[in-house]
Amino acid sequence: MTLQETINKDNLPKHLAIIMDGNGRWAKQKGLLRAFGHKNGTKSVRITVETCAKLGIENLTLYAFSTENWKRPKLEVDILMKLLVNSLKNELDTLEKNNIRLNCIGNIDMLPDKAKAALLSVIKKTKNNSRMTLTLALSYGSREELLNAVKIISEKVKNNIISIDTIDESIINEHLYTRNLPDVDLVIRTSGEHRVSNFLLWQIAYAEFYFTDVLWPDFKENDLYAAIISYQKRERRYGKTSEQIK
Repeated sequence: MTLQETINKDNLPKHLAIIMDGNGRWAKQKGLLRAFGHKNGTKSVRITVETCAKLGIENLTLYAFSTENWKRPKLEVDILMKLLVNSLKNELDTLEKNNIRLNCIGNIDMLPDKAKAALLSVIKKTKNNSRMTLTLALSYGSREELLNAVKIISEKVKNNIISIDTIDESIINEHLYTRNLPDVDLVIRTSGEHRVSNFLLWQIAYAEFYFTDVLWPDFKENDLYAAIISYQKRERRYGKTSEQIK
């Protein structure tokens, strides 16, 4: 029996989030420039997106570019932005064929005009697709997201739009970038690092974590299956006891 065949289709994470890490190290190990790692990483993106769609996962969020990544050398950032534009153009047919809707979270106003235009174009063209929502976290930082939410809610309280007594988790959720997405069930991080790196801090409160030493360009179908199988073996109690769950 293959790994895919052991997956319980009735117990899939409704929202899978992946921290795609290790492109640079992959390239370095092969004596290549970091750009080659990023380029090969796009192949793993396509494999992961298509595999998730086939399995029936409804929401997939990929940590593509953080707010902190703007601090990288300008040449690398420029290459990443060019790669983003090319990938969006090249993968539109794949998204359409698989009935996948593209979504984005983050401060996209910081993106170069060409990258932002390409992103918004694909988002518009796929807006009616319904099989799966693919969310790219671009120019994203969770602390910035939470800070923005606090500012907006505070302004609404100041202008008597929201009463301070009514502020609860649902109010906060409504003011996050992910307002239309469910909480994350499973977080995968590649490359052997064990950090969340300012990614969806609010949304992963009860998520399961799966860490693998596999570098992102080497992440393939069986690596994804292994992560999901690990998730399905866990007991999610949300503060309750095992007896209460059973």
